[in-house]
This record gives sequence, structure tokens and C-alpha cells, in this order.
Amino acid sequence: MQRSTLRVRVAEPLRFLLPVRHRHGDVRVPVDGVSTVRHLVESLGVPRTEIGEFLVNGRPVGPEARPGTDDVVDVRPVGRPQRIAEPRFVLDVHLGALARRMRLLGLDVAYRNDAEDAELVAQAVAERRVVLTQDRGLLRRRALTAGAYVHGARADDQLRDVLSRFDPPLTPWSRCPACNGGVEPVAKQEVEHLLEPGTRRSYSTFARCRTCGRVYWRGAHADRLEAVVAAATPGAGLTTSAPNGAARDATACPHRPTGTAR
Repeated sequence: MQRSTLRVRVAEPLRFLLPVRHRHGDVRVPVDGVSTVRHLVESLGVPRTEIGEFLVNGRPVGPEARPGTDDVVDVRPVGRPQRIAEPRFVLDVHLGALARRMRLLGLDVAYRNDAEDAELVAQAVAERRVVLTQDRGLLRRRALTAGAYVHGARADDQLRDVLSRFDPPLTPWSRCPACNGGVEPVAKQEVEHLLEPGTRRSYSTFARCRTCGRVYWRGAHADRLEAVVAAATPGAGLTTSAPNGAARDATACPHRPTGTAR
């Protein structure tokens, strides 16, 4: 006896999440009369975090709808920009370069290079953060409340994807790239004992992270980091070059001795 089935049509931007055999057309899925449309689609490999809308036979339905035999289910991606009330993020262990770039733009980004998946989910839930990852399995964890798949192999491409998806407000140069703490101006005399002689002679404007104590100045990496900010904020009227004061010195590299001290 032939089993009852329905047809699932996944929008092209989401097809990379499907098994290879399903990426080039409609997918036939058995109907059991119990499974919700969200469960059926997630079972094909598409995390709920990437789904914007379900349609059954052309009509929008909620994720708990139960499609029937010969129904046609359309799966559409999350619309962009996806507005969130509190743009706070936590990144998985493979996105360290992206974390530093996001912090450079003033975004609240938690990151540890040794965090397990379960820890990331727990932190995201407890602190109301969005998990950013390229791990589809992580996005399918049941306890996860908010997450997003990050597109791109290079950190600059990943940053463009995150900004396109969430369009968060940016405050460049306001956070420490190393620890996510706030950066504020500091008088040279307060930190000069931490500096190499060449740095003391060459620079007069400094800033310090309120959390980890790193000291920043406009070092050799300034042009490269200013380019990151400029690319992320075209026409936004934000300061792309490092301004005098607290923000300026965040252009330095977050590694001693070439731009920071602690």
C-alpha cells in the first residue's frame, strides 16, 4: 500500500540546508497526521531560526499547523532586516574573527574559544542573546530561543551577512575587541607606565577598557580597522576614522605590544 505524502517546496536561499539529494526540486514527505509543519521541515535539515513563513496550499499558516495528504508546503526564509528588540549576540568557537569585527562596531558580542554548544545555548537563553553559527545542528537544538546561520567563509563576508540580516544600531570604537567591555578615554599619565618607550614618545591619546584594563592607541593597524568600519557604515553618518578620545584608540591591534598594553 502506497504511503500518503505531501510536497515541500523550500525557497532557493534555504536549499543549501537540505541534503544534497533534495536541493534541486520539491521534496516528498510522508504524512502521519500528527507532525507539525515546523517539525516536518526541520526534519529535512532546515533550522527553525532560518524559516520566515510557512504556506500550505498557498495560504500562510503557523508553525504548529498539521498538513495533510497531497498538501503543498512552501517554506520561505526569514525576511531581512530581521528586527530584534535587543541586538545582543553570542558566537560559536569558529567565529572569533567575526566577534572582533562586531565588537569594533560597538555590538554586544559574547565569545569564548572553548565554549561547548550546550554552554552557548544556555548563555543565549539566560542573557537573551542571538546565537550566531555555521553549525546547523546547533541551530536545531530545542532549547535555543534565537539564532542565525552566518553565511560566508571570510570574516568580512560574515560581517556583511550579519549586518544585512539584523541591521543593528552601530557605535563604532566603543567596545574592547578583546573582551567586549566598554572603552573610554584615559590620560596618558595614568597608563604610561604600561607602555613601551617608543609608544610613549610617539602617541599622546589613549583609551582603556573598563573591564579588562587593556590600553589602546592609534597604532599600525588603524587604517585596516578603519576600513572595516567604513565598509560596514557607508552613508550612515557614523565616525569611520578613529576619533579623538575613547573611540580613537580602539583602532589598535588587541595584542601586545603593537597597539595595546595592560
